[in-house]
Amino acid sequence: MDYSAHYESPLGGMTMASDGESLIGLWFDGQKYFAETRREVWVECAPDGLPIFQRTVQWLDVYFSGKEPDFTPSMRMRTTPFRRAVWEILLSIPYGETMTYGEIARRLGQKKNRLRMGAQAVGGAVGHNAISLLIPCHRVVGADGGLTGYAGGIDKKIQLLALEGIERDDLFLPKIDSDAGRVK
Repeated sequence: MDYSAHYESPLGGMTMASDGESLIGLWFDGQKYFAETRREVWVECAPDGLPIFQRTVQWLDVYFSGKEPDFTPSMRMRTTPFRRAVWEILLSIPYGETMTYGEIARRLGQKKNRLRMGAQAVGGAVGHNAISLLIPCHRVVGADGGLTGYAGGIDKKIQLLALEGIERDDLFLPKIDSDAGRVK
């Protein structure tokens, strides 16, 4: 059985999910791929209803105060082996720093002894991250500095990067081709 609880962040509501022991999901309300890792039966409880939710709330409170948390709640990644490998690389991105999709692809290729690993496949795995913020997919940027690919919304990605002190001049919002609906 899985459990959920609500957290009100400065950037909007969030839903936490747990298997009773570990965190299995953390999403901004309305986020793309919201709750895709949950099981059929979900029990709603208060944020202090489970120790893992209490620990996650503590982590979120520290994070949203603009500080780097010095602990990580227990997490269980319910995903494919490929996505797990990508998410584990995301966990290595330090607070206040960014990494490109291409760099993640290179690191993954090295781990798997492959010369090439597609950045687009990595992008798909990053986008399906079920434990937002704790697995810091918001720290991933395009090779050219483009702020693309955050399932919680680019506006939240910009605010999260700023919260961590990342305000580099080389980061930008990509232009959208309004006719095709794609990034130029």
